[in-house]
Amino acid sequence: MMETTLYLAIIITSVLLMLVILLQSKGSGFSGAFGGDTSSIYRTRRGVEKLLFQLTIGVAALFVVLSILAQFLL
Repeated sequence: MMETTLYLAIIITSVLLMLVILLQSKGSGFSGAFGGDTSSIYRTRRGVEKLLFQLTIGVAALFVVLSILAQFLL
């Protein structure tokens, strides 16, 4: 039961991480997604953009923790 729950949490977290990353790069086009847009490096994030950035960091950290837990516990 614990194994199934942990794997389900990892799947949900990975899908959420993909969605948050795609939402972040939606406004910058393909050049921003692949590193071609250098003007956004020195910009200040505000509002929804800042929230998405912080949410991406949080979800990525959660994904790493869940993956490490799955490796050591199962």
